[in-house]
Amino acid sequence: MLEKKQHLTYANRRLALCHPQWSQLRVFYFLILLEKTMSNNAFLLKAEVREDIGKGASRRLRREHKIPAVIYGGGEDPQSVTISHFDILKCLNDEAFYSQIIDIEVAGEVQETILRDLQRHPYKPTVIHADFQRIVRGQELTLNVPVHYINADEAKGVKAGGILSQNIIDVEVTCRPSLIPEALQVDVAELDVNESLYLTDIKLPEGVRLTALESDDEEADTVIVSIHPPKAETVAEEASTDDDTDVEAEATDEESDNE
Repeated sequence: MLEKKQHLTYANRRLALCHPQWSQLRVFYFLILLEKTMSNNAFLLKAEVREDIGKGASRRLRREHKIPAVIYGGGEDPQSVTISHFDILKCLNDEAFYSQIIDIEVAGEVQETILRDLQRHPYKPTVIHADFQRIVRGQELTLNVPVHYINADEAKGVKAGGILSQNIIDVEVTCRPSLIPEALQVDVAELDVNESLYLTDIKLPEGVRLTALESDDEEADTVIVSIHPPKAETVAEEASTDDDTDVEAEATDEESDNE
């Protein structure tokens, strides 16, 4: 019965609500059960249980266009699996794959995970191994999410000829799985030359914390983005400083000679 319920369309659900044989209570529990069997996660990977372990087995898997992987955590034993290399490569094209919840189906059971580690070949465009950590709904986890700098071309300092320097491209956050942001946006439109933004300038969604700022270290609030003066202007200032230094040195020498 559950299998049929999973394939009900939105229109069918509306019809079910109107059917006279359904009481409000039965409809309520039906919709709860339906939502539990359907995932809102953007990524789904199908995996197979891996029995053979070792370098030889891993090489055979790669010849079959599969990669070895492990699923661990969540209070359960680690599970060795294999995943299609093509499926992994397709997902890696999406930035959200690195920070969002990934459903992995193994032997008909779907496990919610996040990507924890990815080993790539040193010079070939292939993945060698992947580690996935199970998540537990309601329990906080720590992971890195991308940082996007918006309005970079419109920044005051850039319009004045300055150079935008991004010190970080991702940042570690702590939150519940349901609150993981796809990315954190930092607006640099008002940033001028010789100005910087810090970790504390990142606007966070409710329930999301920056892990680095939870320590008592005063230096944890580091610079994330700056706008530096144009190179020509910097070189000119350095040359002017050198000239001033030479003049001061010559004046000092003359005074010494006069003495």
